[in-house]
Amino acid sequence: MSREDWTHEAHLAACLYLLTERPDVDVDAEIGGFIRRFNESVGGVNDDHGGYHETITRAYVAGVRLFLTEPGPADLAARVNGLLASPIGRRDWPLRFYSRERLFSVAARRGFVEPDLAPLP
Repeated sequence: MSREDWTHEAHLAACLYLLTERPDVDVDAEIGGFIRRFNESVGGVNDDHGGYHETITRAYVAGVRLFLTEPGPADLAARVNGLLASPIGRRDWPLRFYSRERLFSVAARRGFVEPDLAPLP
């Protein structure tokens, strides 16, 4: 996978895959390392301005888990497509819980910060 292929949609597909198909992976403990290493492997950086974002990642992991509580098709591709078509799949979904200022702060990029508008699911 190239850096250009590592889109928002690819992130969500990977998260859903890990949560449903890889019970051997502790997603909460390992997803940050996966994303950081991938970013670095394609020449990206993980710093205060780009690369891995802890709070956005944690918000979407919670969202994908919520999505998976609803009945849906067993087929992985169909589930991913359903996620992407749902409100949780939207790029602005975390802004239901966070102000833009808080979500895009350096503190939120570097570590998890609690939402300031509404609790995460």
